[in-house]
Amino acid sequence: MGLLGKGRTRDVVTTAAPPPARPEPPVVTTQPASSVPEPVRVASEWSWRAIVIAIAVGALVIGLVQLKTVVVPVLVAALLAALLSPVAGWLHVRAGFPKVLAVVTTMVVTLGVLVGLVTLAGNSIVSGISELRDRAIAGFEDALAWLSSGPLRLDEVTLTDWLDQLQEQAGSNAEQILSGALSLTSSAGHVLAGALITLFCLFFFLLEGRTIWTWLVGLFPRTARARVDGAGLRSWISLGSYARTQILVAFVDGIGIGLGAWLLGVPLAIPLGILVFVGAFIPIIGALISGAVAVAVALVDGGLVRAVVMLLIVLAVQQVEGHLLQPLLMSRALKLHPVAVLLAVATGTLAGGIVGALLAVPVIAVANTAIKYLNGKDPVPEPVRLEFEELTARW
Repeated sequence: MGLLGKGRTRDVVTTAAPPPARPEPPVVTTQPASSVPEPVRVASEWSWRAIVIAIAVGALVIGLVQLKTVVVPVLVAALLAALLSPVAGWLHVRAGFPKVLAVVTTMVVTLGVLVGLVTLAGNSIVSGISELRDRAIAGFEDALAWLSSGPLRLDEVTLTDWLDQLQEQAGSNAEQILSGALSLTSSAGHVLAGALITLFCLFFFLLEGRTIWTWLVGLFPRTARARVDGAGLRSWISLGSYARTQILVAFVDGIGIGLGAWLLGVPLAIPLGILVFVGAFIPIIGALISGAVAVAVALVDGGLVRAVVMLLIVLAVQQVEGHLLQPLLMSRALKLHPVAVLLAVATGTLAGGIVGALLAVPVIAVANTAIKYLNGKDPVPEPVRLEFEELTARW
């Protein structure tokens, strides 16, 4: 018993692990099929987003229009700074001028040129307006004589009645004319205030433009600052290209139409050339309106034949601008289609009048350049791109 008990081994009982529980199948909840077709749902999503964007853009435009006394001078100063910054930079880097002196010299020379043009035009207008007035009166009398003795055979009593009615209308509208003069005085005050704001902003844009821009970029989220800075640098190049190209186009228009008026013997040829030069800064419609003024002066001064010749000169200059200068220069500078330019000018005119028409194209050009860059299409050449990458590396 003892031996048997001593040699008996204890049986080890092992219990098998329970099988792993099978995962329960996921509960699938069936959604009822939507009764709205997929294209309609997608269109509705796009529609409300488009409405939100339109409201935001409209609110921005309305706010800018309400603050146009401040906004417009700042935009004009930015446009002038993009045009004059290479001159100030050349005076500072190449000529060795201190930066402040380079900026002041650039602004003084620019103002001197503008004042000289205005003075020249004013003197020409003062010296020639009396003669033009006498010829206009003589032309009006000839027109009355033609109405009475020409094919219409209007008697003098009818013409006298028309003139009396015209005088009565002028007398009844005297109050409106006076209020218009007062509003013109108020507008002159706004123009003076805007000019002072423009000069002040232009000085600091030329002096510390990069510092001001980097401060604005710092207001954006950190992850977006490099791309915003890159878009702004490229937009600045585009703005300067537009300004230089537009000056060249306006100069050709002014010289061509002014020289044609001088060769025809039309009075006020120099003021007409300056008017065309200024008007050409409004693309498409500016040169047409100023050219129409030249044709009207030619009609008053020299009759129908001279007006037709002046019209042919204006059309020839416009054809050279539209088919040679604009496609070769403006398309390279801005990469904008003529339809986009026309729609921008029309929209700017409706929103802000003449000033809106003047600023519409550069605003569209800047936006076009920025959007292209943000979408991965860098419009600048390789050397400029490397320079911009060094500037944006700080972010």
